[in-house]
Amino acid sequence: MLLNRRSFIVKEQVSLLKLTDTYDLFDPETQQPIGVARDEPASWAKYGRLLVKKHFLPTVINVYEAGSTRPVLSLKKGPAILRTTVEVCDANGAVIGRFTSKLFSLGGGFYAHDAIGQQVAEIKGDWKGWNFRFLDSLGAELGTVTKKWAGLGKELFTTADTYVIALSDRAGQVPNQSALLLAAGLAIDIVFKERS
Repeated sequence: MLLNRRSFIVKEQVSLLKLTDTYDLFDPETQQPIGVARDEPASWAKYGRLLVKKHFLPTVINVYEAGSTRPVLSLKKGPAILRTTVEVCDANGAVIGRFTSKLFSLGGGFYAHDAIGQQVAEIKGDWKGWNFRFLDSLGAELGTVTKKWAGLGKELFTTADTYVIALSDRAGQVPNQSALLLAAGLAIDIVFKERS
């Protein structure tokens, strides 16, 4: 199962003129495709991106296991001005967590909340905003989201990024941590990286 994994590679597809994003998910060890995440906003929000920067508008990112047409995970980002909230839902539509962006942060980051709204973790970015750590309430590392260098041409001329998402041994034993870490990697891209 996709959400039982401990690591992922997330590659944003490069496209010249696009209103929506698509992210390919790979197994870091075999480099085989294991799924896809698609930006699937409502039609009005999709075409509203022609007039307004897309990070201000709501969207839904659906994560599909390879070969499946039913999402195993959904991220729902509401409209945002100062702070962004991303709700994470399982395959049945039940909320398993939420991310709230930090108001002031040098490298970007989120507070992670469980389904009932209690803060359970923090996602902290480094000063470059390329590497993020998923920390529990005591400061222990649950996982990382690390940007991979894609080459000078791709880095200079596109906003498409590639991330490696890895869960620590400790976090692998906690329910929903893999799903939340994958969601955090996607949320980093839709909240912080798509502003440019």
